[in-house]
Amino acid sequence: MDEKPLLVVVTGPTGSGKTALAIELAQKLGCDIISADSRQLYRDIPIGTAAPTPEELGAATHHFVGTLALNEYYSAARYEEDVMALLPGLLRRDGCAVMCGGSMMYVDAVCHGIDDLPTVSDEVRASTLSLYEREGIEGLRATLRNLDPDYLAGADLSNHRRLIHAIEISIEAGVPYSSLRKGAIKERPFRTVKMMIDHPREELFNRINRRVDRMMAEGLEEEARRVYPLRHLNSLNTVGFKEMFAWFDGTMDRDTAVARIGKNTRVYAKKQLTWLKRDTGVARLDPSAPLLPQALGIVNIVI
Repeated sequence: MDEKPLLVVVTGPTGSGKTALAIELAQKLGCDIISADSRQLYRDIPIGTAAPTPEELGAATHHFVGTLALNEYYSAARYEEDVMALLPGLLRRDGCAVMCGGSMMYVDAVCHGIDDLPTVSDEVRASTLSLYEREGIEGLRATLRNLDPDYLAGADLSNHRRLIHAIEISIEAGVPYSSLRKGAIKERPFRTVKMMIDHPREELFNRINRRVDRMMAEGLEEEARRVYPLRHLNSLNTVGFKEMFAWFDGTMDRDTAVARIGKNTRVYAKKQLTWLKRDTGVARLDPSAPLLPQALGIVNIVI
C-alpha cells in the first residue's frame, strides 16, 4: 500500500458545482480545502469571481480565498510555492486535503510542478503592459518575434496574457522564455486523485446562464462600480468585470453586457474542457446520480 497522504482534486469547468462537492468531501474526510482559482484569491470581488459564500466558508476551512489585494501580483509559480509551503502541514495533520478550482495551470503547478522561472520585476511588468497599451497585440507579437520566435511559432496569438508573460520572462531572464520551459514533472510527497462533474454540454451552459443571472441579482453591477476606478489592474481583467466596465464606458448597453458575460463564460468553460481532455487521470462523475458517494468511491479505491 502506498503510504503517501492524499490530495483530492475537484476540478472542472466553471459553473459545474465544484465548491459544493469539495465542501462535502472535506467534511467527510475531515480536512481543509485549498482553492485553486486564480481570481478568488482576490478580496473585494466575491460576486464576480463566484467565491464561496460566508456560509460555505464556514462549512469547511478554506485557504487562498480573498487573501490578496486587487493590486497585488500573483502567478502560478507563486501559487505552487505558497501551496507547497502550506500543504505538508495539512497532510501531516489530516492525512489528506481537498483542492478545488478550475484554474488548470494552478492545479497542474501543485500536482506536477512547473518550470522554475524568474520573478518578474515591477519595472519589467510595467514596461510590458505599457507596450500592450500603446501597440496592442500586434506590438506583443512583434516583440516576441525578436525575443522568442520559437515560442511565438506555437503560441495562441490572440491570447495577450500569454504573450505578455512570455515577453516578461524573456526580458527578466535574459534568454528566450521557450528555452526555460522544460516541462519536467516534479516528485511530490503525496498521492493525487482528480475528479470533475461531467455535465452534458447543454446543461453546463444552462447552469452558466443561470449563474450569470444570479450574479446580477446578487449585486455584480454594484460590485463592479466599486472597483471601476481600478479597472486597469490585471486582477480585474476577467470575464464579468470587463463586460461591466464596457457598459459603464458606454461601448455596450446593459443587456448586451450581461449577454456577453454569459457568452464569454461559456467560451472559457470550453477552454477548460479542452484542457481536461488532455488529462486522462481525471475521473468523471455522473451529475444525474448522487455525487458524494461517487467521489468517496473514487477516493476509497485509491486509498
